Amino acid sequence: MKICIYGAGAIGGYLGVQLARAGADVSLIARGAHLAAMRERGLTLLAGGEEHVVHPRCTDNAAELGVQDYVIITLKAHSITGVIEKMQPLLGPHTRVITAVNGIPYWYFYKHGGSYENSTLESIDAGGRQWRELGPERAIGCIVYPATEIEAPGVIRHVYGNNFPLGEPSGEITPDVQRLADLFVEAGMKAPVLDNIRDEIWLKLWGNVCFNPISALTHATLDVICTDPATRALSRAIMLEAQTIAETFGVKFRVDVERRIEGARKVGAHKTSMLQDLERGRPMEIDPLVSVVQEMGRLTGIATPALDSVLAMVTQRARIAGLYDGVAAPTDPRALAVA
Repeated sequence: MKICIYGAGAIGGYLGVQLARAGADVSLIARGAHLAAMRERGLTLLAGGEEHVVHPRCTDNAAELGVQDYVIITLKAHSITGVIEKMQPLLGPHTRVITAVNGIPYWYFYKHGGSYENSTLESIDAGGRQWRELGPERAIGCIVYPATEIEAPGVIRHVYGNNFPLGEPSGEITPDVQRLADLFVEAGMKAPVLDNIRDEIWLKLWGNVCFNPISALTHATLDVICTDPATRALSRAIMLEAQTIAETFGVKFRVDVERRIEGARKVGAHKTSMLQDLERGRPMEIDPLVSVVQEMGRLTGIATPALDSVLAMVTQRARIAGLYDGVAAPTDPRALAVA
């Protein structure tokens, strides 16, 4: 089974080590000092007091690798469009693309049913390029729950978690998704195959849509955001707006807002990914986590005043810092492109 992990940073590197240890034929796409270190010394995973070193193929040129059975995308979501052309040598007629990214994926409306079937969202897939060039029929959804970090070039530290729920857009349990899930389990991870992956996508996004931008604006950690009365109330307002939108598309939430906020509070003094990116001078995932929810609200005619205000402020902050190059959601729902 040939697997390419495209974007072998913290999460991608963790997956790469675990899958290689399970005997998969793994290749990693990376760049810079991290790539150089992996080529020279292999890829090291620090987890549970143990150290594991593997020596998979590592490159910055996908053309060296050929067609894969699975391509696992672990890039930040806003980076995907920029590397679509480079991914093409990996894609054959039977290749599956696993979107292990935060937020709404490009394939969201594939086999969705209803009036939005086969629609694309401009805020996450400008011009529908991912839809056309990666293909929604290749997609397998994946939600990333573990926390990992690059401790040094070529060295990944696992902080907590090993759960990677998987699912076909159609909800079917196909041989492709089951084979991948079995490999993840063999590699020491949890990979439940879900019959409605979109519910799980929204459950994670539910927190990201509010906690991430609020943290970038306030520099507060999760425990502070969820405890301070003002930021907790703002988080709740944004989450209720997002819930109304998601339920319009048939999504079911298995917990209520207060339980979701409490779950985040219990994580403790954790900096969200958006705050970490701001502090490190890296582009922030504003569009796949926040703008897309606003766009879906406009599509359905649902007002999002709390989200709109926070989105405007965090986008302006990112632009001033030179960390935003995304696209604004269309003001007219008819601007939604249909593939």
